[in-house]
Amino acid sequence: MSQPTLEPEITTDIPGPVSLEMGERLARAEARGVTCLDPPPIFWRRAQGCNVWDVDGNRFVDLTAAFGVANVGHAHPEVVDAISRQAGELLHGMGDVYPPDVKLELIEAIARRYPGGGEARVILGTSGSDAVESAIKTAQLASGRPGILAFEGAYHGLAFGALDTTFREDFRSPFAARLPNQTVFAPYGDLEAAKQAAASCDFEIGAVLVEPVQGRGGERVPPRGFLSALADWCRESGRLLVADEIYTGFGRTGCWFACEHEDVVPDLLCMGKGMASGMPISACAGRREVMDAWPTSTGEALHTQTFLGHPAGCAAALASMQVMEREGLVARAAETGAALLAHLETRCKEVASVREVRGKGLMIGIEVDHDGGAVRACEAALRRGVIALPSGPRAEVVSLTPPLSIDEHALRRAADVIVECLA
Repeated sequence: MSQPTLEPEITTDIPGPVSLEMGERLARAEARGVTCLDPPPIFWRRAQGCNVWDVDGNRFVDLTAAFGVANVGHAHPEVVDAISRQAGELLHGMGDVYPPDVKLELIEAIARRYPGGGEARVILGTSGSDAVESAIKTAQLASGRPGILAFEGAYHGLAFGALDTTFREDFRSPFAARLPNQTVFAPYGDLEAAKQAAASCDFEIGAVLVEPVQGRGGERVPPRGFLSALADWCRESGRLLVADEIYTGFGRTGCWFACEHEDVVPDLLCMGKGMASGMPISACAGRREVMDAWPTSTGEALHTQTFLGHPAGCAAALASMQVMEREGLVARAAETGAALLAHLETRCKEVASVREVRGKGLMIGIEVDHDGGAVRACEAALRRGVIALPSGPRAEVVSLTPPLSIDEHALRRAADVIVECLA
């Protein structure tokens, strides 16, 4: 069963002296473009369930699930045990030459979960960017057209293929000279604008890449019917629909995959983050007839990596999926998320700076006036023992994506701290 969520316990200034000292050390050792050290961060020491302890011994409630990863909670005993047992038997295999047996088990489990229940094929990876790269390559092979239509606010990763489809200019501009520039962007949730963008660009569009709910774009939920209408248009125009469910997948929005809210069967589906609740693993799955555009391997894989189908990651993913099924975490995300959304809508009526509360399942955003209010609220909440992150193109949204296992009472108390910090 899910571990109980403990109340925050703060015994030092935030960040504490050990975190501050570690920040100074990190500044001397890590490339400066990675970890933000101003303001100084807390350094995590351990995590269990929905709680995190830092190196100074302070205890926090985590409303991020560590970027939406810890779907069944941090260090779930069954996931940890699966990793330990697998590591003791086979820590590393030869994924595309002599595959680990657990790789086959995971691929079959993912294929069985593919929306619509049709025959599916799977390519495993390590990161979300890996999954998107696999989808981009598959789409080009299957369609014969290199162009992609993506959406404003989109975040699909920072590898070069994925970066070309990520909207934010601050990520793209330093590397613009290396990008293929084969992506056109349309306003998110606007089908007519998407059609116009595809018609007016100077390259052929073979695929449409979309997040059913935007994550780093600010927990943006498109109008009801947008995704199904987009799927119809893709089918009618001979384009592939690629659902980026790296953030939304594995129950986050109250369905196993968010496209299932509108009964959409994508041609390709990218997954990661909550897939293994803590291990680095991802996948691109797709309809068999689309994935069969890949030529048969004859001994030298056309697309692979050293850690493809890493046994410990595969074991963790299988265990995480089993916990989700047994504990009913997908339905729980839907119910708990709906209750939290209603609670926040009521509470935030009292907060003048709040523009909108939105979300689906346990993927909720509170948009505020973009004068740094969301950032300041997250910093203030951290000092009170609640971890939340800003999102959106101007960091104008407080993002709430807790473990799906969090109990409603603990979640509501932590969310109230956020509201109080926004007031």
